[in-house]
Amino acid sequence: MPAESPRIPSFRPRAVASVFQAIWSFVRHPRRSLRHWRLRRMTPEQVFNDIYRRNAWSSAESVSGLGSGLDQTIVIRRELPALVREFGWRSMLDLPCGDFHWMSHVELDLDYLGADIVDDLIQRNQARYAGPGRRFVRLDLLADPLPAVDVVLCRDCLVHFSHADVRRALANLCASGSRFLLTTTHVHAHGNRDIPTGAFWPLDLQAAPFLLPRPIRLIDERCTHRGSLGAKCLALWHMEDVVPRPATSAAA
Repeated sequence: MPAESPRIPSFRPRAVASVFQAIWSFVRHPRRSLRHWRLRRMTPEQVFNDIYRRNAWSSAESVSGLGSGLDQTIVIRRELPALVREFGWRSMLDLPCGDFHWMSHVELDLDYLGADIVDDLIQRNQARYAGPGRRFVRLDLLADPLPAVDVVLCRDCLVHFSHADVRRALANLCASGSRFLLTTTHVHAHGNRDIPTGAFWPLDLQAAPFLLPRPIRLIDERCTHRGSLGAKCLALWHMEDVVPRPATSAAA
């Protein structure tokens, strides 16, 4: 029998392109690439606990980051109580609530539940800020069942999620039975780049691959801090309007 010809390995052009893209990204941005490599090997709970303990968002005012300073929340601190009155909301889930720094300066006439994946923050908030109509619990937006409320405030959160985790978060929010979602989006951002959870990208929820409809209300926060590329806004949707598209149809 004739000897078999040596098998020539097959190469998939897309896989080869992906490898070269990763190498080129590392050459151009070695520190960012190493940081992303590390984030991809951590769970979301590990990621955000690590960010909290290192104050990795480098704010002297709030461990929740530069966007949680009082100078960056002037607009939303004025507009949020007006929204509560306009829509007649009686209950709110603030997830993630972070260190409750700017929110502690807002008067809200409703039952407030603050939640975060970082248990140390929850323990501190409960000790400092809990009272009648206000309490704090640990919740994982991606995995835990969420309570049904009139409105979920999810500010400065999805911008730190991978595309897959954004979809998981939206699906979990929809499953809660809550009525409205008030969340961060960036208008006129230049596309949605996928990132590892724990990094940052100025997410535009009306752009591909998420393609959410026009929100009921759009509040330009007029933020000036590093990272507020495009117009950083809080957008209000009926919860049934944020059901995530499957990844395949969203990419089509």
